[in-house]
Amino acid sequence: MAMDLKQQLKLSQQLVMTPQLQQAIKLLQLSRLEMVEAINRELEENPLLEEELEEDFVLEDEDALQKAVEVRTAEQPREITGEGDGREEFDWDSYLEDFGPVGTIREKAEPDEGPTWDNVLTKAPTLTDHLLWQLRLSRFTEEEMIIGENIIGNLDGNGYLTCSVEEIASQLQVEPSQVERVLGKIQSFDPPGVAARDLKECLLIQARALDVHNTVVEEIIEHHLKDLETKNYPALAKKLKVPLEEVLQAVTIISNMDPKPGSSYTDERVQSIVPDVYVIKVGNEYKVLLNDDGLPRLRISNFYREIMAGLDGSKEGEVGKKYIKEKVKSAMWLIKSIQQRQKTIMKVAESIVRFQKDFFDHGIGHLKPLVLRDVAVDVGMHESTISRVVTNKYMQTPAGLFEMKFFFSSGLPTAEGESIASTSVKEEIKKLIAEENPLKPLSDSEIVKLLKKKGINIARRTVAKYREMMNILPSSRRKRYV
Repeated sequence: MAMDLKQQLKLSQQLVMTPQLQQAIKLLQLSRLEMVEAINRELEENPLLEEELEEDFVLEDEDALQKAVEVRTAEQPREITGEGDGREEFDWDSYLEDFGPVGTIREKAEPDEGPTWDNVLTKAPTLTDHLLWQLRLSRFTEEEMIIGENIIGNLDGNGYLTCSVEEIASQLQVEPSQVERVLGKIQSFDPPGVAARDLKECLLIQARALDVHNTVVEEIIEHHLKDLETKNYPALAKKLKVPLEEVLQAVTIISNMDPKPGSSYTDERVQSIVPDVYVIKVGNEYKVLLNDDGLPRLRISNFYREIMAGLDGSKEGEVGKKYIKEKVKSAMWLIKSIQQRQKTIMKVAESIVRFQKDFFDHGIGHLKPLVLRDVAVDVGMHESTISRVVTNKYMQTPAGLFEMKFFFSSGLPTAEGESIASTSVKEEIKKLIAEENPLKPLSDSEIVKLLKKKGINIARRTVAKYREMMNILPSSRRKRYV
């Protein structure tokens, strides 16, 4: 069979992901903190991009402020399609007329009075710092001090020793008995239970620090932690041959001990969440406001316009013009991408508020089932775009601060033939467990029956799944004997 080479003309359409379009998509899914970092990084890399300072944009009176707000509202950025954007010849005059700095208009700020004492941050001591401070205040020889520093250096974030005494002795070329003696002294340091090798030793150290003269406490820690975990207190009383009341007293003492004594000295900083949008109730309606506070306000530097005008037609001048044009296009695209990002977040937030108005009015029990497709159809966007928008974005509402993903949940059928959000079902389960009798906790089957009385049809395995998702123990482990 002979094979021939032929030419065939074929016309097809395909989406070309330009670098500019990829940047716009990436910006859309960034959290607020990541967004600020990305803008600051671009400010460092692009010399034509600069941040507009507060004093550069001050309006003298309220009439001028109102006029500027009306102009900014009327000037909406056009949709980014990825076709032709950033490829045309750059026109300085068009830019200065069409695009202002990214951000909101603020009134004149009050004179800077300097930082207050409330805003002065101090570095909290770490577990290592706290233990080394106690080590230096103790009576140790120089050799014991080196061993102690080595032991402290091998503690994890929870305060447990991560290597054996033999390994430390081998590394320092000393006797294991010396390391064991120093370890015993460090185990008497604050917090109680530190430098233990396992949970059992940690609890025993705390029991001795409490000076508890109760052999039942030490006996339970030494040999019956498994029964303690399953709350099988009658079996414990039978094994120890003591009354149940004495076992319960010992359990109360052990329950107040800290299994992770070093966790309170973590050096992780708590990062407060800044909402991306605010939902404010005005009359019977809810208004959505974008939070632009803290986002750098961007503009293109006019300094390079003067430089470009002074460049001649030489080879070096053409190279300079080309460089400036490329950086200007990159800066323009970033500004338009940020404006488009804010506009998209606003649309999605307004759509969520429309769908979940009952939630804002009456609480979590009235949260409706909502999927990405519903919002995508409402705002005329693709589901993947909605998914990127709600990722790591937060909404401050009259009911509290919520991640935008919180408002999306699947639905479960009710007796009336309607559907209820799975989040609302979880809240009902949590409420039933909170109101149960601790001496006789509700089983999953009993929860199913109680939910059915409220018109919610749900399987027992679904109740178990939701309970585990909320980190709620089964009934056998929630039971109390007093």
